[in-house]
Formats: sequence, structure tokens, C-alpha cells
Amino acid sequence: MRDKPSKYYVTTPIYYVNDKPHIGHSYTTILADVLASYHRLLGVPTHFLTGTDEHGQKVQQAADANGITPQEQCDQTVVRFQELWKRLEIKNDDFIRTTEERHKTVVQQTLQELFDRDEIYKAEYEGWYCVGCERFFTEKDLVEGNCPECGRKVDSIVESNYFFRMSKYQDWLIDYIESNPGFIQPSFRANETLGFLKNKELQDLCISRPKSRLEWGIELPFDAEFVTYVWFDALINYISAVGYKSDEEQFKKWWPCSTHLIGKDILTTHTVYWPTMLKAMNVEMPESIFAHGWWLTGRTKMSKSLGNVVNPMDMIDSYGVDAFRYFLVAEMTLGQDASFTEEAFVKRYNADLANDLGNVTNRVLNMISRYCDGKVPSATKGEFDTELEDALWKEAVAVADEMGSMISDMKLDASVARVMTVVRKINVYLQERAPWSLAKQEGTERQIAYSLYTAAECLRVCAALLYPVMPEKMAALRTALGMADAKPQLGKLSEFGGLVAGTEISQPGALFPRIEPNKVEATSSSLPPKKGKRERDVVSSKKKSDGAVASTKDGLITFDQVMAVNLKTAVVLEAEKIDGADKLLKLQVDLGDEKRQLVAGIALHYKPEELVGKTIVVVANLKPAKLRGVKSEGMLLAASLGDSLKLVTVEGELGPGASVK
Repeated sequence: MRDKPSKYYVTTPIYYVNDKPHIGHSYTTILADVLASYHRLLGVPTHFLTGTDEHGQKVQQAADANGITPQEQCDQTVVRFQELWKRLEIKNDDFIRTTEERHKTVVQQTLQELFDRDEIYKAEYEGWYCVGCERFFTEKDLVEGNCPECGRKVDSIVESNYFFRMSKYQDWLIDYIESNPGFIQPSFRANETLGFLKNKELQDLCISRPKSRLEWGIELPFDAEFVTYVWFDALINYISAVGYKSDEEQFKKWWPCSTHLIGKDILTTHTVYWPTMLKAMNVEMPESIFAHGWWLTGRTKMSKSLGNVVNPMDMIDSYGVDAFRYFLVAEMTLGQDASFTEEAFVKRYNADLANDLGNVTNRVLNMISRYCDGKVPSATKGEFDTELEDALWKEAVAVADEMGSMISDMKLDASVARVMTVVRKINVYLQERAPWSLAKQEGTERQIAYSLYTAAECLRVCAALLYPVMPEKMAALRTALGMADAKPQLGKLSEFGGLVAGTEISQPGALFPRIEPNKVEATSSSLPPKKGKRERDVVSSKKKSDGAVASTKDGLITFDQVMAVNLKTAVVLEAEKIDGADKLLKLQVDLGDEKRQLVAGIALHYKPEELVGKTIVVVANLKPAKLRGVKSEGMLLAASLGDSLKLVTVEGELGPGASVK
């Protein structure tokens, strides 16, 4: 693990309040929250800033359309962001609004200083203006007569304005970027900015708007007929929020910023405007500006005008906060674009969370309950010098040690993938060690305890490393493992013995209930999706003298006939293939008051190791039968559609022997 930084200051862009937040806002803010949480858990002093950009033409137009004042537009819309951040478990240290006095004062002081030093001058401007981007462009900048950034129509404007002498810093900025390879990340974004600077003469930046055209903004301190250009205003939030010109001690504590997180669409403003502004202000550069990609629908960027925007609130309501956070972090490689579909969400959720992490959690906790009286077993490292235990623990420690480097390199998706590799190896380890088989042998109690403690310790490490991504669920998992402190200390992960022997474990219920894929349709602009009708096969049978279900003309059965079927929950203890039968598995299950053997035709859909620890539903009063010469004392329930088959399970942790009604 790399050396810990002395402090960590991370920011998101401040978001426009002309409309409600969408998945792009959520993604950047979740990334910042994960980075901040990780550093806090390492004991690094951390400051996480987000907020809202509340001036400019787009806000004024939204207010006019809604029939309210710009300030009312800001006050009503900012609440949507603040409420969403709470729902997403965002733990920001500060939330800045550019309409706050603490910000406006700093902007005006900065403008006055630059004007006094002739860094700002007045001149007449003739060119093209994009309302959507709130930027001026020259004729040669346009693409087919439209804005080169967003493709919208532009307006021809001739007016007097104030300009920042940005052009004088062009050569300096090229040298600075080339001398500081970590300044703009990923590296191809640095090359993009350098290409812009080397192939085009940098123009001075218009930093004002006449009040005759735009009234909603911070008034220039040296000319009351103008307001400040929204980008010049907005960028200063990164320093105004941490004490620039108001609290020198606070400012020295946090600046320079460790990481500015931005979307690639605002690369120029952050890697050209912002550094030149800071240079003119004699303020130190931020350490890193990281531009992530876009969330796409297919190959198309999500856009309100196209009607393909994903509403984060709907996703949270449908699938839960932590699952949504996990998908966004795990699915996108930082810097690249990623496609969002609900099908992809459900596929990753079921594979990573329901099948892998959820399954191994159930297996470990159920076996500790069964073989260790529901208490964390005692174990001493090296008590059993076996390759299986040593290899598993070394893998968990290796991931914990690698995590710092991966986070520093902004490889958040890779870090999550490495943790999930350990989760899967715990599952494989349990299958190889097979505590349920050891339990049938004499004198194996200590070995069972050691193996389950090792598995639980590795699960503890995984839960800690995933905590910044899924704080609620991982806190629940740590509590289930008997840990008094729901928040982990990442610096102590590599110490074997984090779980206290003799501590009672608990059952957290189904951390990640499986989602049935057949209920998910293609992502649309409104979520949750429409639910498709489930196809059903109605089975009728002829009346038999032994009391079998009687058929009727409409295929219906009576209530009494339904009640004659005794359905119970059962926990799978063991599972193995039956020789010569490709489709059959032999299961040993616990029904609470007895153990039974079942034969089920599910081998094409489930591996034996995937079943151990699952709580399934079985027909407990079915007459025993033999399949391929193997006795089956009941039947499990499963649902099928086409080639897909899934076991019927129950939500939550009822344990074996519960009646299903």
C-alpha cells in the first residue's frame, strides 16, 4: 500500500439548478463519496465538497419558464440535489451554493484584484454565443454553424464586455501540463487538452454579461452594468468553500485540492480556464483533475431532450441504494464511457451480489450457526498448517494491500473486481474444505472451527474493502459477524484475528435478494420498468384412487387440496452430482427437526457449490421415490421460463423448518 497522504480534498462539479438531478450527477458524487470514505477509513483528514451552480442564463430561463424568480428556482431545485445525496448515502463535508454570500464575496474580491492588475480589460466582442453552454465561440470554432460542444444553434452577438487575459498563459499552461503528468487524468485527456492548446491560438476569456441581456449573476465590483460569466463564478467555488480570502488557516489546510472529479464534457473549462485563472491569482494548482466518461444508452449519451435519462430515485426505489452505488462503481472504467441498461444492472447484481457475496455470506453464517453454536469460533494463525487456509488468507491480505494503489490510480472498478475475486475464492474454499463432511468425522471440531474462522476473517476483509461502496449493507454484514464497530479500520485489515472468538453472530436476512431477469425490460426514460406477465404452465391430473389431485374442467383445484401440500424451508447442507446423470444433483438438506436427502434435476442450472447454505422451499410430505437408484425424500420448488430455471427461495432468513403458506 502506498504511503498515506497527509490530507485528502475531493470535489465534484457544482451542478446547475435548472432541472432535477440525473444519473450523471449521481455517478460523479458517488465516486467522490467512495474516495472520501476510503481515505477517512485510513485515518486521513478528508474534506469532500459538492454543491450547486445557481447563476447564469440557463437558471434564469428555467425560472422564467416556471413563472418564479431565479432565487426561487434555485431554492426549489437545490432541495432535489440535497435529498438525493441523502438517499444515496453521500457523506459530503460541505455543500456550497454560489448564491451564498461567502462565495459571492470571494468572487467579487478576486475580480477586483485581477482588474486592478490589468488581468481583466474591457473591449467590444463580436461572435457567436451558445446559451446551453453559456460560452462564446468564433466563426471557425463552429461545426456546421452550430456549437462545437453541444451541437445547439448559436446566436450572433455584438456587445461590449470584460475579458480575462487568458491568452498570455497559453505557453505556460502547455509547459505545466507536460511537466506534471498527473495533473490531468486519464493521460489521454491531458493529450486532448494539449492538442487544443498546441493547435489553436488561445483567446482571452469573456468574463462578463451585460445586465441588459442577463441580470442573474454576481455583479462586477468595478462596473454595476455587468454580471460575472457563470463559469468564472462557478470555478471559484473550489477555493471559496475552503476559506480563500476568508480563513487563511483553513485554506492552507485543504488547498491544493487532491482531486477535482469532472465529466469529460467540462474538460476545457477545468483544464484551461481554471488553471489560467489560478495562475493569474497566484494560487497553487490543484494536484489532479480527473475527467470520467459518460453514461450511454446504447451508443447515445443520456440526454433530457432525447428522453433517455435514468432517474436515480427510481433505481433506488426499485433495487436499493447500495446495489445502485455498486453497479455504477463496478460497471464503468474511470475515464471511459459505459452503457447503462437495466438488463446489465440486473445481470451484475445477480452475479456479483446475490450469487457471490450474498451466497458466501449465508454459507459462512449458517455453518457457524450449525457447527459452532452461533458464535465466532476460536482460532490461532498456524494452528492447522494447511495450504488451503494459507492461500485464502494470503489472497485476502494481498487485495487489502493492493487497494491503496488502485484507489490512488483511480481504478475503482478494478478494485471492486479484485475484492469480488476473493469473495468467489471463499466460496471455492468452503467447497474444497467441506466443513459439512468434516462434521461426520470424529475429532474434527478444531479443524472445522479453524476453517470457518478463516472464511469469516476473509469475509470481514471483503466487507471492509467494499464498505466505501456499499456502506449500509457492509455495516449490516460486519454486525452479523459480531463486530461492534460497523465502520472498519482499513489500516488493520491484514491482521489475522479481527473477529473476536465467542462473539455471537446474527442473521442479517437476505442482503441481496435475487432479481428475476424475466421481469426486467429494456431501460426507458422512466423507471421502474413495466412488469411483463409471467408465463405459467397449468398442470392438471386425473383423479386417482390414492387421493391424487383431482382434475376439473377448468383445471382448478380446491383450497383443501392446496392445504394438503406441506411446504417447508430447508437449508442445503451438502450437494453433489450423481454419477451417470447429467441433470441430477443429490442434496442433503436440514428441515429443522430432521435431515433429508433430495434428488433434483437442476444440475444444468446450478453448480453443487452454489447451493450449499441456500434456504430453499421443499414439498415435505411427498412420498419418497428413487431416481437413478438414489432415494429422494421430497421435492424442491423451482420456477422455469424457456431455458431458464431458478430455485424458489424466501426473502429474509427464516432458517430451516419454517412453514410456507
